[in-house]
Amino acid sequence: MNKSGNFLAGLLTGALAGTVLALLYAPDTGKNTRDKLSYQLSNYRDELNDLIEQLRAEKQHLISEAKDKGDKVVLEAKQKADDLIKEAEGLLESIEGVSKG
Repeated sequence: MNKSGNFLAGLLTGALAGTVLALLYAPDTGKNTRDKLSYQLSNYRDELNDLIEQLRAEKQHLISEAKDKGDKVVLEAKQKADDLIKEAEGLLESIEGVSKG
């Protein structure tokens, strides 16, 4: 997980802990406290689902970017290999030309 993902996870965890403590120590009826807690948990669940989706999208982007870079490296390596083969063939032809002459 990257730094922003760690930060958001920590932020959500801290917010959840603060909400739970505030609700548990607030002078309110049990039903109201449970309703508030349920509402907050629902909000945090939605935020967590959004965070998970963002992380999945970022993961896919990074995978795609890595694949593109890998393809580029392979293409460059093939081009260099072709250039070396052509150069070697040229040297071989010049050596054969010298030995025939």
